[in-house]
Amino acid sequence: MKYLKLVRYQNLLMLALLQLLLRYGFLKYQNISLSLADWQFGLLVLATVLIAAGGYVINDIMDQDTDNDNKHKHVIVGRTVSESLAYYLYVGLNVFGVGAGFYLSNVIQRPGFAAIFIVIAATLYLYATSLKQMLIVGNILVAMLLSFSVIIIGIFDIFPATYEGNQRGMATVFSILTDYAIFAFIINLLREMVKDIEDVDGDYNSGMNTLPIVLGVGRTAKVIFALSFLPIVILLYYINAYFVANNLWILSGYALIFLVGPLLYFTIKIYSAQKKKEFGHLSLVLKLVLFFGILSIGVLTYNLLHHA
Repeated sequence: MKYLKLVRYQNLLMLALLQLLLRYGFLKYQNISLSLADWQFGLLVLATVLIAAGGYVINDIMDQDTDNDNKHKHVIVGRTVSESLAYYLYVGLNVFGVGAGFYLSNVIQRPGFAAIFIVIAATLYLYATSLKQMLIVGNILVAMLLSFSVIIIGIFDIFPATYEGNQRGMATVFSILTDYAIFAFIINLLREMVKDIEDVDGDYNSGMNTLPIVLGVGRTAKVIFALSFLPIVILLYYINAYFVANNLWILSGYALIFLVGPLLYFTIKIYSAQKKKEFGHLSLVLKLVLFFGILSIGVLTYNLLHHA
């Protein structure tokens, strides 16, 4: 169980669920060709999960002092798992993840795409060792890496099967993946900023340069409050322009109740939040929004089939 906690298995399960739902809850129901066989797509999911797990491990190795201040009871590296063993685990996860990516790149006859997995693994290492200490940069980077787990499906499963005759249909499907990636980026960016407020004391003692340390907790909460209107406005526009316009009423109701509703709650609460417990609760709310956003993939497909 300690190893599962070390690699944040709940987050990895959400990541895998996101990719599996996009493929089997959406792409499989579209009239398009896909590049990867089912077991090869499973290997793509595994590669993504392994590299993400490696990122969590190296982050815990580098954050031992900070975690002792922020979440003493949940520290794993240096207590239940030795630092040397954690390093071996980190290397193993990345070797297998990058190796799987290298194989898949050759399967789709794009060997250069193997660099994607190497760059992601290297970026996670740089994040853990230095980039997370830079103002805003670390937050944006983590949010981008999550959204890229959506885009990578298009790169490996859609792009290689695209040719002149099916370009328009492929572009439409890829644009929907991009929309999900943008939504994931915005929500995860907000969540990373909220987590910085939660961890402000430990981060300050470790000499980090996060937004709450520079602006203060109150001002950072107000910045997050202002930014939280962005996903709400985007969702309302999207619901009206695409869902309502195409009579996708089930999806419209789902989005309003499970996405817009919690985001409105978050916006109201973040404005006056002050205590660490409150920010922890709001971080969980955003995690639930991400989860419901993932499930909306299945609702989208069901509504399209039902509408048809």
